[in-house]
Amino acid sequence: MANNSNQTNATGRFSSAYIMVPMLLIVFVLIFLTLFGFGFAQSRSTSKIKVLVNGEPITTYDIARRAAFFRLRRIKGNSTKLATEELIEEAIKMQTAKRLRMIATDKQVDAAYARFAKSNRMPVRALTQVLNRAGVTKRGFQKYIRAQMSWQRVISAKTRAESAQTSTQDIIAQIHQKGGKKPSTTEYTLQQVIFVVPQSKRRSRMAQRRRDARAMRARFETCANTIQFAKKLKDVTVRSLGRVMQPQLPPEWKKLIESTPEGKTTRIRDTKRGVEFIAVCKSKTVSDDRVAQLNFQIDQAKAGNAGVSEAEKKYISELREQAIITRR
Repeated sequence: MANNSNQTNATGRFSSAYIMVPMLLIVFVLIFLTLFGFGFAQSRSTSKIKVLVNGEPITTYDIARRAAFFRLRRIKGNSTKLATEELIEEAIKMQTAKRLRMIATDKQVDAAYARFAKSNRMPVRALTQVLNRAGVTKRGFQKYIRAQMSWQRVISAKTRAESAQTSTQDIIAQIHQKGGKKPSTTEYTLQQVIFVVPQSKRRSRMAQRRRDARAMRARFETCANTIQFAKKLKDVTVRSLGRVMQPQLPPEWKKLIESTPEGKTTRIRDTKRGVEFIAVCKSKTVSDDRVAQLNFQIDQAKAGNAGVSEAEKKYISELREQAIITRR
């Protein structure tokens, strides 16, 4: 049975690394500390409040733990002063994330902590032991992870909102101000053909379904006949993907589609649904406001991934000016 439905694929994703620590460096330093020791006399019970950020306390214990983390990262300067300033900024970031309900959950933080240990080929227990020995503590490191994850969610949401508010006319105006022309790209009209294979039957049926998919490709003529042709076959679905611009192509299909001429099909691929191929019904070069807006959004995402942007620095500065910071 063949089904015909509309589906738009886009891959505009904002991603960021939230544990910005040189991992191999940490491993070597932690091993050194494990072998030679590194004592911290202060306990949480004897700590004192040094700073209040909107009423939230930062204690000498917190500062000592973060200072140890600075030394672990081999960051030059007064580690106590640097730790204090980072904790102030971190408190402001977490308060903002909490207000926007974007705090990373305990489960997500635990998973990130476990991935960090695995990436350094260390059991979680061993990582915890060396962190404690170094004076950073598991709690201190997880607090850092949670802040990084939560803040990146805030920035991602802010970037998306600001990008959505930027009108097409504003984008075109920015392009002309820079002396540029409207960008061009290829627009594809696509159909997706899926030879469905249930998960429980993949081992026994995949080989036959590949042969069936290749046979259909060999007899493919035009996209206008695809649905009628598929109706004669069992468990074959045809989806109209509509018009998709080149930057929006799914990563797993991008190279295959780009190398396929108009009126032809890509080679088959095994997917979680079964065996698939995509028909390129039409392809044409377009240069209009939609392309300009899409490219602008992609550039904004890349800028966000590159590190701390000027917009982010300005946002942090504004939040800091609004905060009530009391030092003792």
